[in-house]
Amino acid sequence: MLGDMEIAQQRTLRSAIGCQGVGLHCGQKVVMTMRPAAPDTGIVFRRFEAGAEIRARWDSTIESSLSTVLSNGEGICVSTIEHLMAALAGSAIDNAFVELDGPEVPIMDGSAAPFLHLIERAGTVAQDEPRRAIKILKSVAVSDGEASAALLPDHGFSLSFEIDFANPLINRQDMAVTPDTETFRTELAPARTFGLLDDLPRLQAAGLGRGGSLDNVVVVSGSRVLNHGGLRYADEFVRHKLLDAIGDLYLAGGPIIGHFRGVRSGHALTRQLLAALFVDRDAWCATTLAAPAPLGAIAKPDIRRIARA
Repeated sequence: MLGDMEIAQQRTLRSAIGCQGVGLHCGQKVVMTMRPAAPDTGIVFRRFEAGAEIRARWDSTIESSLSTVLSNGEGICVSTIEHLMAALAGSAIDNAFVELDGPEVPIMDGSAAPFLHLIERAGTVAQDEPRRAIKILKSVAVSDGEASAALLPDHGFSLSFEIDFANPLINRQDMAVTPDTETFRTELAPARTFGLLDDLPRLQAAGLGRGGSLDNVVVVSGSRVLNHGGLRYADEFVRHKLLDAIGDLYLAGGPIIGHFRGVRSGHALTRQLLAALFVDRDAWCATTLAAPAPLGAIAKPDIRRIARA
């Protein structure tokens, strides 16, 4: 685990590192390279083949329900950034360039673990500027039918999530977590994206999921998991929703000091939540971190499973 003084400073990669894989929705082979960046750069995506650069911020996202998509406003997009963003958040990386030769971040195995492994191989280095964070001052919430997402004041960064699927295997799962570096690595990063086999025709008709396979998506059919080896956790589904939320919330521009609560929500509601937060100037303030853990400002890891079916 990083020392307190190190974590209080902005961080970047020690060296460049890359990978290649298929895009979950576009189905194309994509080469990705992460490179160090100067203090206060933020996370910046570069699409070389399109000559575009997009900063990873909430106000660069566009409407999308199945993944988080950045746009430069001129038709150039980068899709499915959430797992990589979660790995960067979990590693306390504030500044990095992410170069792609295609429209989508490689899905890898459907989790954040491969990206976390790349970051660990490259190494990280502290920089001579303090980490800038967003402190939640009052509750902000958005909803859509039975789905809701909220940010509430808290002393550090914590999350809770409830899912409820009309599926006998997934059913209702609820989990709360106050993540630190090790907790993120062992309890959240390996959790994979998932889908129901019955939804496949609808996705294919919409031109989505072209790169999906049992190598990168947990596929559920009735009460069975079709993937060889089954689940990595009994509650892998809600863990992945927490992972997605961590990645999407990092689009705030830095770590959040507050509690996120999601109920049956997804990427679209988290995007709306950040927009609602920043439009209300009384709901947040900018601050710097004195001695936090990489995802916020907490002292000990804590995971609780609540009323899981």
